[in-house]
Amino acid sequence: MKKLILPILLLAGVGLSAQENYSDVQNSTDLNDFNKWSIEISGGVHKPSSRAMAPGYYTSTPDLGQVGLGARYMLNNKFGLRLGLGFNSISENEDSLPFESKYFRASLEGVINAGNVLNFNNWTNTFGLLLHGGGGYSFMTFDSPIDRDGQDNMLNITAGITPMVKLSDRVSLFGDVSAIGNIRQSLTTDGTQVSNIPGVDGLIVNASIGLNIAIGRSEKHIDWYFEEKEFSEQLQDVQNRLEKVETDLIDTDQDGVPDYLDKEPNTMTGVAVNSRGIAVDINKNGIPDEIEYSLDNRYAKKGETSTENAPAQNIAELLNKGYVNVYFQFNSDKPETYSLQAINYLVQYMKDNASVKAELIGYADELGNPEYNTKLSEQRAKKVYDILVASGVDAFRLSYKGGGEDATVDKSSSAARQLVRRVTFKLK
Repeated sequence: MKKLILPILLLAGVGLSAQENYSDVQNSTDLNDFNKWSIEISGGVHKPSSRAMAPGYYTSTPDLGQVGLGARYMLNNKFGLRLGLGFNSISENEDSLPFESKYFRASLEGVINAGNVLNFNNWTNTFGLLLHGGGGYSFMTFDSPIDRDGQDNMLNITAGITPMVKLSDRVSLFGDVSAIGNIRQSLTTDGTQVSNIPGVDGLIVNASIGLNIAIGRSEKHIDWYFEEKEFSEQLQDVQNRLEKVETDLIDTDQDGVPDYLDKEPNTMTGVAVNSRGIAVDINKNGIPDEIEYSLDNRYAKKGETSTENAPAQNIAELLNKGYVNVYFQFNSDKPETYSLQAINYLVQYMKDNASVKAELIGYADELGNPEYNTKLSEQRAKKVYDILVASGVDAFRLSYKGGGEDATVDKSSSAARQLVRRVTFKLK
């Protein structure tokens, strides 16, 4: 029993030193949101040590007849203090000489919420565990005392373990097993002889079941802080990380490079890109190499649009019938890089034909709000208008308007929608 004294006293001191850790917990949550006080009511069985009984005196194993009352204050969600009161009625069994003793005690103990220390919230929402230990004052009265005072006064040291099950935000069911050692017990527990057991004697083991009731204005007791708060915060953190991973993996232009690594997030669909998402353009002319050849065959290059190379009416037909268009990415009024050559085609034609005027008509695909798409189509036409004016075409020779949504293609096809996100030319 001597070996237990130091650990028990250390346990009692933990609650007193826990105030040093209070600020750490308070930084993570507002402890005023929780009740810290609670009362405990319990009852159960006990077993006094046979070493402290005189020969011929015995008790049942276990024996009914012990009750307890406690008040507990938690400094934070892990450490607290407890004031405990207890009463044991100790009497003989059928094989014993008759006796009856009454044992009263009061103790001040430190409390550790082991459930929060060990993060029980990782696997349970309703189960908790307290450890408690400390010391106090006890006395025992007897029906047939051998001393004149009729009472044996002593000190006690106590250590126990208390599993808990949460019934509601304010009420918990608990079980408790505590060992109580008496110091300076001068009489045997039956009260018939002088005790000669040195040191801590008169050991009593109590096993109880009871209710813990939170006191305060808040809805919840701080015993369950990790269950209600910490676990939800951890879950939210995991959800935030998953959402970030999902966002990082988005590949808007579908070039095989996630947006967070993509240096050119609006690459034309289908062209080859390097590891940074930039379209391969070996000759550095601003047109992806994979489509440059087809553009060369379809559109006239700068300097090739003259009456010597093609009749004016054929060139006008190409422009008016939509063979030359400026294309755009989804929800954007910035022309695709490869479409700048189409604008250059019109620039050269209008410079060679000073009397010609042109109307620019913008279109959008069917995705989104029709009113928004009408506005976007006009913005696209205005963007091409601005580029033409900046390229030297007189503004009075140009006009622009939004054509709204082009519903002539299957809107479920991304490739088809790319074809209608455009600006067309009408010569006048």
